[in-house]
Amino acid sequence: MRDIRIAAAQFEARDNDKAHNLSRIDALTKQAVSEGAQIVSFHECSISGYTFLQHLSLEQMRALAEPVPAGPSTQALINIAKAHDIVVMAGLVESCEGKLHNTYIVVGPDGFICLHRKLHTFIHPDLTPGNQFTVASILGVECGFLICYDNNLPENARMTALMGAQVIFMPHVTGCLPSVMPGRGTVDPALWHNRHRDPARLRQEFDGPKARQWLHRWMPARAWENGIYAIYTNPIGVEGDTIKPGGAMILDPFGEVIAESRALDDDVVVALCTGEKYELASGRRYLRARRPELYDKLVEPHPPGTEPVSQPGWKRAFEK
Repeated sequence: MRDIRIAAAQFEARDNDKAHNLSRIDALTKQAVSEGAQIVSFHECSISGYTFLQHLSLEQMRALAEPVPAGPSTQALINIAKAHDIVVMAGLVESCEGKLHNTYIVVGPDGFICLHRKLHTFIHPDLTPGNQFTVASILGVECGFLICYDNNLPENARMTALMGAQVIFMPHVTGCLPSVMPGRGTVDPALWHNRHRDPARLRQEFDGPKARQWLHRWMPARAWENGIYAIYTNPIGVEGDTIKPGGAMILDPFGEVIAESRALDDDVVVALCTGEKYELASGRRYLRARRPELYDKLVEPHPPGTEPVSQPGWKRAFEK
């Protein structure tokens, strides 16, 4: 792996306002470049908005969706990449051959590079899950992609690492949601809207088990056990009918946080990801120590009538 400077961004996206969201992506990309970044990553469905999708009809979803790479948002993203001479990554709802996907797009100054379709969709019943892992060589670095829920299953990060990923981009829309876990739950919107007068109370919410503490239970493990850099992005502020905690961060292959946003606003953090750390990481040894002959149970198909189900720990708008 070569040394590379990567940026993780957070911003308050607007539902179904692609022009506004792309303008924020443009501004934050410019900021990332000013701090030396060569790649900038944005959150899941950062172009379209995400949580509000659960309230849309199939017709409304189709109207929102775009083909990739031919659609206007991908072309706008390419223009941003060209203007700032950087690789840009962002998400939207994709339409392809009659199907809808939660898709993460990667573009550079020379055009479209690749996409990843979310493997574990749940926000809308008409989204079709992706059917493959994604690893692409970008600026001389092997980059993998897992969208939000994809990262909750250790098998997905392990498979992506086994395919050669040195960096895994992990765009999310998460945190501050109803949960049976102790201490978790939603954040009062009044705290967000009053954040400039009383930032301490909102920071306490974001730093506790509703957001940062929960992430730090498992996300460092994904980086450490696979010996990869993990690039976490997440919106901040109003997102659909929720408040999101941001917390954009970059973790090294030892599971250490090397850059993290503490801003209660749109922000970008940048870190140098080095080949030296990647080569020395414990996870690299663990990959070589595997004994696949013992893992038959991992690849057994689900019994008939118990097909895979990706379900959040909260009730969606379309559920009775």
